[in-house]
Amino acid sequence: MANSQPSSSSAVRPTSTRIAPTAPERVSLGKQANTHDPSSTATSFFLGILFASFPYDYPILWTSATAPETYFSLLETHLRFIHASPPIIPRILHIVIAVGLLGFLLKLYKPSESNMLFDGASLVLYMCGIIVYISNIVKGLRVVQAGAYGAKEESTILAAGEEEGEAIGREDSLRVLAASDTILALVLVGVLVLQAGQWYAERKEAQETEKMTTKEKGTGRNGSHRNAAAKKKQ
Repeated sequence: MANSQPSSSSAVRPTSTRIAPTAPERVSLGKQANTHDPSSTATSFFLGILFASFPYDYPILWTSATAPETYFSLLETHLRFIHASPPIIPRILHIVIAVGLLGFLLKLYKPSESNMLFDGASLVLYMCGIIVYISNIVKGLRVVQAGAYGAKEESTILAAGEEEGEAIGREDSLRVLAASDTILALVLVGVLVLQAGQWYAERKEAQETEKMTTKEKGTGRNGSHRNAAAKKKQ
């Protein structure tokens, strides 16, 4: 009785195995995932807001020609409209600020050398931006809304009844507010430059690691081929 041969359809098919990524590849993938972090997104969001205010700040800050009186009235109307926006608008703004701050703090949890250098400096600049926002921009918007130009701050009443302190007028107050927007924009650009530098440094490090791994693999294969050839000669 002839033995039944297995049909081609019932033959065992080779299973495809998925090769797990090596350690350098996993490091590279992790670094690529960290490039899209919420801190950079929040920073870009704030820069977009400041860019929208740039047409209002340009005539009183970046031109030598004297701005007309009607322009200052237009700027005041714009700033009062911003300050009187619905409560949901500043809440969203403050949530985005908190998200950016939380993103930097999470990146500094168990930090590497790159995180300490770039993310640490970015966090310092980000906190400087928050201080400028609270001390200059928010305070300036409140002054514009109240129309309390020329209010003397930290004035001391002397015995003769005089007050020490210099009052800031309407035009100077609006120029200070425009200058604060520029300072904040420069600080946020510095944050993005540091984040871009971190991405570039990590990318170059991943490329160098990949080259070293490929070189080591090539050296190992050449050694195995030489050993096999030596065994055949024997």
